[in-house]
Amino acid sequence: MMSMLISYDPINRIALGEVPITTAEQIPSVVKHAKNAQKAWAALSLNERQQKVTLAYEHLVKAQEALTLLISKEMGKDYRRASYEVGGTIQNSDYFCQEIAHALAPEPQGHGAQVQYRPLGVVAVISPWNYPLAMANNLLLPALMAGNSVVLKPSEETPLVADLFVKTLNEILPEGVLQVAHGDAVTGKALVNADINMVAFTGSLAAGKHIMASAASSLKRLVMELGGNDPMIVMASADIDEAVQFAVASSFENAGQMCTSTERVYVDTRIADEFEQKVVALARRYRVGAWDQNNVNIGPIVNQKQHQAVISQLKDAEAKGARFLLGAADYEPPFIQPTVVADITPDMCLERDETFGPIVAISRYKHISEAVERANASPYGLGAAVFGGAGAAAVAEQMEAGMVGVNQGAGGAGPWVGAKQSGFGFHGTSAGHRQFAQVRVISK
Repeated sequence: MMSMLISYDPINRIALGEVPITTAEQIPSVVKHAKNAQKAWAALSLNERQQKVTLAYEHLVKAQEALTLLISKEMGKDYRRASYEVGGTIQNSDYFCQEIAHALAPEPQGHGAQVQYRPLGVVAVISPWNYPLAMANNLLLPALMAGNSVVLKPSEETPLVADLFVKTLNEILPEGVLQVAHGDAVTGKALVNADINMVAFTGSLAAGKHIMASAASSLKRLVMELGGNDPMIVMASADIDEAVQFAVASSFENAGQMCTSTERVYVDTRIADEFEQKVVALARRYRVGAWDQNNVNIGPIVNQKQHQAVISQLKDAEAKGARFLLGAADYEPPFIQPTVVADITPDMCLERDETFGPIVAISRYKHISEAVERANASPYGLGAAVFGGAGAAAVAEQMEAGMVGVNQGAGGAGPWVGAKQSGFGFHGTSAGHRQFAQVRVISK
């Protein structure tokens, strides 16, 4: 009898639907099918693949509303945010296909030499639940365009989104070029250990380390984003209102379930009182509720395990002397109300670990060197932000992160890249797209 993976509404735990689990024993067959399909896909020209992929994404329009509703129902994101995720994925696909095609085009080197970007083979894309369409797409698009076949292993929290996404694309794409493998960590581990050529992963640091160890025996190519614990430094010279707006919005976006969410705010003691008061005033305006309720900014935490992880951090902070300016240290699942915590210290889990909840965690500093030291005292290094006037750019240069924003958020026009243990490889822009291809030099 076929085992099924059931998807549940995070608010009421009502079953939304089910998909068949791809067992570890089935993975070799899935990979063999991917290998066979990849040969013909790689034989197409880059332009031919671009045309096929572009047409497949245009075809997604018919599923746009259904995908939006599934994102809202499966992980709790409000309808507006879900619609942005789906719409952006579809509407930007043509531009990204053009960008990827340009990045992968052969480059003459002089003296008859040419640099080519050739397919790697079979790519496993393992994607998270917090942005179930966008995060999968960021890795899937360059992998396909480079001539690889793809096996997508989506999060078990959002299987219905991935299933509809893949099925709709496959109405246009050649058979076998894109497959989906549903399941939990057992399925993911089997896929990583299979005879594939690359793993593109977004998820936890612990899972990333396991993938890296598993990939070592055959030297599989890796692109991994492994979470973050993003710091924000607010200097005395900062525009306080701008800093407050960013601190709250970044901490609460997607119920705090975002890899570049602001997790730690270090504010100059000279402006700390005003900053904290304004943060609380703004945070009070946020509303918690189901995706289909009016004026909701913060949805549920995706599951009880994650909810308990956030509560554990809040209780640890409370026990160690943190001040709760808004909210409390305990909430009933599945929601966590907007919470503002002050006086966090380096020994608190709230400062050390990634939180993934709607928490603004604040600490004061007297000297900027102290703020920089604490901001960098983390194995993570995904994003960081510095708000201030003169000297802010110099402080940003000292931040140990792959993406640093000065008076704005991290990321943007460049590649999506993490430093230290937040990343291995990267994606986005020409340099990132080429990580999904094998570089070959032809000399004639």
